[in-house]
This record gives sequence, structure tokens and C-alpha cells, in this order.
Amino acid sequence: MSETVILKAKEWLKIDRNEETRKEVEKLLEENDEEKLTQLFGSRLEFGTAGLRALMGAGYTRMNHITVQQTAQGWSEYLLATMDNDQVKKRGIVIGYDHRYHSKEFADITANVFMLKGFKVYLFNVIVPTPLVSYAIRYLNAAGGVMITPSHNPKEYNGYKVYWENTVQIIPPHDTGISQKINENLELLDLTKASELSNGLLFDPIETKQVDEHYYNEINEEMESKLLEKSQNTTEIKVIYTAMHGVGYEWIKRAFKTIEFNGMIPVESQVEPDPEFPTVPFPNPEEKGALDIAFKTGDEKGSNLIIANDPDADRLCVAEKTVGSEPKWHKFHGNEIGMLFGWWQYKKHIKSGDKKPVAILNSTVSSKMVKALADKNGFKFEETLTGFKWLGNRAIDLEKEGYKVLLCFEEAIGYMVGSTVYDKDGISAAIALIQMAQYLKNKNLTLLQQFEKLCQKLGNFLYNNSYFYCYDKQIIDSIFKKIRNDGKYFEKIGTSKIQSIRDLTTGFDSSQKDNKAILHVDPNSQMITFTFENQSVITLRTSGTEPKIKYYIESSGKESLEQVQEKLDNLTQMFIETYLEPEKNNLIPPKKK
Repeated sequence: MSETVILKAKEWLKIDRNEETRKEVEKLLEENDEEKLTQLFGSRLEFGTAGLRALMGAGYTRMNHITVQQTAQGWSEYLLATMDNDQVKKRGIVIGYDHRYHSKEFADITANVFMLKGFKVYLFNVIVPTPLVSYAIRYLNAAGGVMITPSHNPKEYNGYKVYWENTVQIIPPHDTGISQKINENLELLDLTKASELSNGLLFDPIETKQVDEHYYNEINEEMESKLLEKSQNTTEIKVIYTAMHGVGYEWIKRAFKTIEFNGMIPVESQVEPDPEFPTVPFPNPEEKGALDIAFKTGDEKGSNLIIANDPDADRLCVAEKTVGSEPKWHKFHGNEIGMLFGWWQYKKHIKSGDKKPVAILNSTVSSKMVKALADKNGFKFEETLTGFKWLGNRAIDLEKEGYKVLLCFEEAIGYMVGSTVYDKDGISAAIALIQMAQYLKNKNLTLLQQFEKLCQKLGNFLYNNSYFYCYDKQIIDSIFKKIRNDGKYFEKIGTSKIQSIRDLTTGFDSSQKDNKAILHVDPNSQMITFTFENQSVITLRTSGTEPKIKYYIESSGKESLEQVQEKLDNLTQMFIETYLEPEKNNLIPPKKK
């Protein structure tokens, strides 16, 4: 066994005060488990723009008391190094946490570190949705924030999300700056002294500042619920709600109360916070089977609409029962709900009489259908890199330029409806969804019927998003090298001619006059987008957190649905066979669900 790994494991035992993780390391040393010890101590968790997300357990590659404290020490030192020390301490930091195992402990550790550094700390005393941390930073004018959550990962995981003073998750160069400060501050502070400082530095933002009430008031004002005049000829919709065993239920109840909506029916077995996730081992509402209990509840209660939050309530999934002789549940794709929100937000804007120029944004791997809506109606559309850290920052920039940002969304069921929060928010999105669904019911329309009406006006937009596992970086590099062909990119795939190419690894973008990409370029990650003359788009990229090559393929047009589907299928098959070559490159497809 490596002497270095043994040494690191023994050093760990000298500083670890947590009985659970100490026992884990002691057992591994007794059993001489070289493979496991190397996994835990052979490297360190890498801090990036997503903060940290990993399995919980002992070792420097896991989320635990030690790695969380070291991260908090580095984060606090970075703030002190980049802002006026007196001001940043006075403004303080916001800390929230979800219901997962150890989340409250990780939040307390973070709070103690910041108090020892002299920061005012706004620590929520209850579990909160992730968007509330972003909102609280703005409302309290805090210098930054932390949310302890791994979002929709399985129960064995936890995460550490970091927010900048502008209320958005960090982007470069802050990630590398914080990472450097973490590595410079690995020696653990004595946190026992922090309790002496709590009287003057520790505050609950709900108890002392009523942040929750202000959050709901602002959402209610921005959603303009007064525009929703109830029809005397229709009844209030009934909606099934599931929190996926996460934090959302109590917050959703309050949200619906603010708009005087009384038609929510909870999925009783899934609405209480439970870190075991007993009915959904992988608590992502996008996953097949995740909504099965909600479907059953809807059938039993006579409801045709289902909404679901993921465990930290920053995303929203929607399903609706189709109309006809053989009704069935249709689970909406994130692109479909994003398009409906785009239509709804623009409709409300026009009705309000506001003359301010407006904008809608989505991520570059999301559907271009909302761009068609923008082109038809003459408002601004932009796309950003994937992730709300990019969408939120660009929304702030556009507001400074005089635009009203109506919506930001990404295909992975993340929506920022309005700009009360510059992050995806499953609570405010649920309010908007209910308002839109009730409005459509008053018009004798369903969500799906309204989406089909938009398709009739703008064309059919179909997509095929998936991935392959690849555990060999050399193979991944060879695939992208073949596509780049030393800068002589191919001109067509099958019969589909390429109109433009954007390579955000090299910075090349043929759609720009100077061939230089406008979006952020990262030479350490792979991402290429091809736009075709036949109204198709392909984006191929690597995952930053998993050994995956992801592809996003969309075809559109005014042709029939069947013709657009055929175009998409042919392009997908040709692209995968010609350039990914799964058999040759030993690429592993996802398991069939």
C-alpha cells in the first residue's frame, strides 16, 4: 500500500473529531483496504463553479466535517482578499441548508468559520429551498452565500453551493480563486470558540429580517396575480403536488396561499422531508417512474395536473392528463414548459402596457423554439452556456442595459420566472404555472393544447438529448479531435449542410464576423455546436461532474410532426454512427429505463 495514502489516513485521524468518519478510516486501515483508502485519500475534492458535490463519508474526496470546514475557510479568506474587509464582514454571509443527512451540521460548521473570521452570519434556522438563499443575499445586501444541498442526487450525496454578492452562483475566475484559498488554508481552526461570538454575529434571516415574507410579497407582486380574473363559468383547477421527500411542501403551501389558490392535493407519502427518500431512490422528477405515485394520486383524486419540485425545490416538473377517449399522462419536457412560460410571460407583459424592452434567455443546449417566439414578436432572445450561473449573470447585465428579463430557463426543468431571484426557482415557477393553467382552463384549453397552438404558429420543434459513458479521456479527446479535423470542420452530416460552427473549447465561432466566440471559452472542457441549414442544431459536450459525453440534437420546421421527427432521427443516427462511433470507442449508452 502507498505510504503516502497511509500517512494521509493517519493524519486524518489526528484531526477528525467525528466518530462516524473516524470509525470508517480506522476500519479501512485495520483491513489494509488499499483500493478504498486510495479513493478517499489519493486526491482532494475539486472546488468549481458548482462548488462541491460528492458522496458523504471520510476522506479528502468526500463531503464531511473536515472538507466542509476547509472549504469554508478558503471561501471566507477569498472574500476578505477581494473585498473591503470591514464592509464584507459587516454585510455578512447567508447560509441555508436542506433536509439531508449532515446538512445542518455542515451549515453550522460554515457559520462558525465565518464568525471566527469576524463576519456577520445570517443562518436559517429551518430547512429552506435553494432560491431563498439567493433572494436573501439580495434583500440583506450580503457579501455572498452558501447553500448546503446536492439538489436531486441520491441520499448518499451532499453539496456546497456558493453564491457571489450579486446573488448568482460563482463563475470564473472566482472558482479558481476560492480553490486556491482553500488549499492555502487547510489547517483547521478551533471552532469551539465560535459560540462566544454568536450573540453579536449570528442572526436568523427569518426571525430577525422576515426574509420569507418579503420573498413571497415580491413574488406575488411580480407575478401580477391581479391579471388573473376568475371566470364565473369555470371552477378552480385541482393540482397534485409532490416534493420528492424534499423541502418544498411547506414553502409551496405558503406560495399558493399568497395567490389565494386552494386546489392543491399533496402526495401524502412524498411531501414530508425525508433524507432516506423511501419511494424515489433517485429523487429527480425527470427520471422515469419518479412521478408514478403522483400519477396514481391524480387518477384517484380526479386531477388532470401534476407539479413536482426536486428535493431542494429549485426546479419544477409538470405533467398533465391528455384529453380524449383514451387519456394518459403526458410528462412535459423542460423545453415545453420553458416555451409555455415564454408565451405566458410575454402575454402578461403586453397586457400590462409596460413599454420597457424585454428579453428571454435560455441555455445553449435548450430549445430554439423560444427564439422563434422572440423573432416573431420582436423582443430580445439570448442564449448562454449551461447553468444558471451564466443565465443569472447575463440577466443582471441585461437589466443594467434597460431590459426587463421575463424568463430564463434550461431544458433540465430549471426556470427563473421574472427576476425576484437570479437563480432557478421551483417555488415562483409553480405559482406561474398555476396561474397559467387556470387562465387556460378559463379559455377551455389545457397546457398541452396551448403548446400545440404555439407549434402551429412557430413550427414543430423536436429534440433528442442523451449521453454515452466514456471512462477513457484519450478516447474523448480523439472523438473531438476527429470532429475538429485540425480546424477544417466538416461541411455536412449526411445530407444536412452545416450553416455555422461554434467551438467553445478553442474559441472559434463561424457565425461571428471575426470568427471569435462571444460566449465564455474554456479550453479545459469540450463543447461544440453545429447549426444546420435545415433548422437543426447539434451540441456535443463533456460533463463537468461525470464521465459522460452528452449530445443535444434539435430539429424544427413548418413541416408535419412526422417529417420533423424523421429529420431528427436521420440526423441523430448519422451523427452518432459517423462521429461518435460507439462500438469502436467503447461508449456505453445509458441503461434503458
